[in-house]
Formats: sequence, C-alpha cells, structure tokens
Amino acid sequence: MKVEIYNSIVKRQASRRDILRGSASLAALAGLSTLAGGLPNAAFAASDSVREQILKIPGVGNGSPTDSDWQKVGALCLEATKANVAEGEFEGVELTFMGLNNQNLHNFLFRGFLKPWEAYTGAKIKWVDLAQADYNARLQQAIATGTVDFDIVEMGAPFEGDVCGKGLASEMPDWVKDQIEMDDYVGYLSAPVGTWGGKTYRVSIDGDCHNFNYRKDYFANEEFAQAWKAAGHEGEWAVPTTWQKVQEVTKFLNGKTDPLSGLPAHGYLDPLKGWGGFGFYFLASRATAYAKHPNDPAWLFDADTMKPRVNNEAWVRAIQDVLDAMPSQPTDQLNADPGVTGFQQFLAGTGSMLSWWGDIGSSAKTSDTSVVGEVTGFSILPGSDDVWNHKEGKWETLASGPNHSPNMAYLGWGVYVMARVDGDEKKKKAAWSAAAHLGGKDISLWCSAYPSGFQPYRQSHFNIAEWVGAGYDEAFIEDYLASEADSYNHPNAAIEPRIPGIFQYYSVAEDELAKIYAGKYASAQEGADAIAAAWEKITDQIGRESQIKLYKASLGV
Repeated sequence: MKVEIYNSIVKRQASRRDILRGSASLAALAGLSTLAGGLPNAAFAASDSVREQILKIPGVGNGSPTDSDWQKVGALCLEATKANVAEGEFEGVELTFMGLNNQNLHNFLFRGFLKPWEAYTGAKIKWVDLAQADYNARLQQAIATGTVDFDIVEMGAPFEGDVCGKGLASEMPDWVKDQIEMDDYVGYLSAPVGTWGGKTYRVSIDGDCHNFNYRKDYFANEEFAQAWKAAGHEGEWAVPTTWQKVQEVTKFLNGKTDPLSGLPAHGYLDPLKGWGGFGFYFLASRATAYAKHPNDPAWLFDADTMKPRVNNEAWVRAIQDVLDAMPSQPTDQLNADPGVTGFQQFLAGTGSMLSWWGDIGSSAKTSDTSVVGEVTGFSILPGSDDVWNHKEGKWETLASGPNHSPNMAYLGWGVYVMARVDGDEKKKKAAWSAAAHLGGKDISLWCSAYPSGFQPYRQSHFNIAEWVGAGYDEAFIEDYLASEADSYNHPNAAIEPRIPGIFQYYSVAEDELAKIYAGKYASAQEGADAIAAAWEKITDQIGRESQIKLYKASLGV
C-alpha cells in the first residue's frame, strides 16, 4: 500500500472519530499534553501505571482507535526499549517490514507503535503491506526463490516449517526474551509450539484460537422461545452447545426477523468464499468436535502415513453441515469471506452465531462498525453428540458427554527477524529491538483490549480488573476471557501442525470447497475426496518421510 493511501486513511479515521464524539471530542482536546518528540498524549493521573494509561487510549465506548492513539501507546511503552538501546543508536539503519493491512489493522498499528521507536532509536522502516488473500502467495514466492527481501515479517506460527525449517529466520537473542517477558505467555505457546528445533524465533503478538460468538438478544427472545416450543423442538430455546443444535437453530431462524435490526434473522454464519487459505480454518472449526477424538492427537492426517483425514466421515459431515445451512445464510453468502462474516455481518448486526478469532470480542465494544456490543456472548466452540473414532472406523458417543475440541487456529501471529540481518550486528539489533517493542508485555495488553487483529495470549491478559478499568463491563469481559482461556487450556484442543506447505494444503482445500459450495460435485464426499487427492500430491512433492517426521513432532508423538 502506498504511503499516501495510508495517510489518507489516517485522516479519515481522525475525522470519523470527531464526528462520533461530537462536542465531547472538543472537550477532550483541552486535556491533551505533549510527549517528548511531539507526540500527543492524554493527561493521566500521576499514580496511573503505564498499563492503566494505555488502556484509557481511547477508552472503551469512544470508537475505533486512530493513528494518534497508536502513537501514544507506542510512546508510553518505550521504557523497555530504552533499557537496551541508547538514543539514536540505530541512526542510518533502514529496515523493511512485511505484514498485513487487514481491516486497517496489523501494519497500520505497527506503524503507529513504531513511530516513537523510530524517533528514539534513529532507525527508519520501509513497509510492505499485504492483503490477507495475497499473504501466502507473497511469502511462498520469497521462500521458493530464496529472495527474502524483508528484514522483519509478521507471520503466523504455521509458516515456521517453511521459514525456520529452511534457515531463513534469525534466532532470538536472550536479551529479547528478557525484554518481552516470555515466561508470561500462556502454556500452549511454550515449547514445542513456541520453538522450532529447540530454538526460539518468534516474538508472539497473538495467541490464536476460534471461539463461539452469539447474540444474547436472539436467545432471550420470547417470541423465538414460544415458536421453538410450538414447532416441537426438543429442549429449551437456548444458546447451542453442540453443532447439531447449531444446525437446528440455524434452520429454525430462517424466515424470522432479527430482534435488533428488524431485518431477516439468520443463524450461524459460514464464510463460503476463500481467504488465501485462511478460510479453511472455519470449516475446521465445524469439524474438530467431529474429528478430534480425545484419545487421538491427530485429526488432519494419519500420523504414521500422512494420509489425509479430510475425507473421512467427520470432515464430510462438517462439509455437509455447511451445504445444509446454505439456504438459511444471508443473500450472496457465496461471496462472503471470513472478513465479511466477522466485520460486515456479525458486528454490523447480521446473524446470531459465528466462529472467529478473538477479534470479535475486542471489537464488539470498541469498533465504530459494531452495533452488537451490548448483546454479544461468548463460549468455546460447540461440541458434538458423537465423535468419529478414526482408528476404529466408527462414530462413538462418549460417556463424559458431548465431545469438544477447540480449534487452535493459526497458533497466533508473531514477529520474526530474518537471517539476512545476521551479518550486520547493528541492523540485527535494530530489527530485534523493533520486534521486541511490538511484542512487549504492556503493548500486548492494549492490542488484546482494542481492535488490532490479535487476541489475549499472556497470563497477565486475564486480569479482569485491568479490562474493567479500561471501560469494559465486568460480565462481558469475564465471559469473553473465559472463552479464550477455556479454549487454550482444553485437554482435547486441536493443535495445528507446523509443517512445511501447510498453506498449500489449506489453499487447495479452499479451491475445492468453492466448487463444493457451488454445486460442482455430486456430493460432499466426492468433494472431500478431491481435497484428499490434492493433499496427497502436495505431501509427495514436499517429501512424505520428512512430513511424517515433522507432523509427529508437532503432535508430540
């Protein structure tokens, strides 16, 4: 993205904020002071800690944060950098940073956070901005051709097989581990998920999982409750806890009226358009409760052979669920990718149920586009009344009740420094300092609380009092954080394998799913078989034996 486009968006953000705040925005200006370096900062009580101060920028209920807010947060969180870097130490260093521009988040925030860092250290950053759908292709091109033209990259953990496995990343220095306080990460991000080959490369800035978002006003609606009972449905009208009930509720709501908007009501929202491989996660979130047996760590491939499981009975059921729900989806859902279902539909008031990353929770009350902040509830992903026992070749009903398996989708974004800086100590330290600033303990709390593209991933993020201090309702934030923590800590969580080519698998699956949803296959089974056949070819191209070894390592077997 060109700098002039970025600057234009920043100006629009500031204008939009003023309109939303009205006269309140004028009063707020009177309370501004200026930080060293000319960056504006809101006035705070002398007793406020850094964490208390940043959580008041801009404050829950004051609309979406803008570039000036990101700069304020970045400036307030500079003390950890100052402990390791002298002022002006990186003068003359230019770093190239590649990352996303999704929803005007990711790289946009990084720009703001790093402007005070640039002013203090003297380094300059050149930005490479990518849309989500373009990200995988751009990264894979750099890997395949050996032409890594960036010094720092925002990257997800699943790509480590391609990048770290090929020696393209720089190993994290010990001083960075200390600065970012790695021991504060939630347990599932520790080794082996947090390392590659026993070494640390990733500054985590996220801790991904899909949770379940739902509209409380739908499930408190008396008319729906009476109609549900009159139609002879089993059980009370309530938030579904299994995918079987999700399907039943979705079909029931077809033709009814949304209690908030008065527009057509909808149940579960499926993204039916691909998203550069990332859309596959949403089918996976429907499938894990069917496919991830508590006694089997594998759910995507057989661990001993890399034979795909994507065409077994569990995955076929998940695909069929999507097909069965399509008549109840909003108009033109075939053109809705996950960005649409999350931000243009659910947060904007369309639909009653959605699986997504934690962005929905942090955006519900802090985004200009959200109208559902007062009526959104959260839980772990729905379970299933039965689970496919792949080893036994049959469906099994567990004595413990419905099977749940939260999808640890993507394992979180991270900031990585490329090995190409290792020959220049000044540039290497600068790159790692920038990465450490973005992954700092305090700045990460702000990113978890406000729209950023990231969700809670540190133990310290689960302090309810801090979120309430920012302006969140206690009941809302308890509900949201519980859905995150319960997913991270679930004993049957579906952990994504960090194997080379993982997004090649996902991308080809998206291509075939598009054909399935468009009716180009005679059945869900036929389409799933096509995905499995394509996955077998990818495995053979990469090398089956090496994939088996790495897949087993990722599963801990």
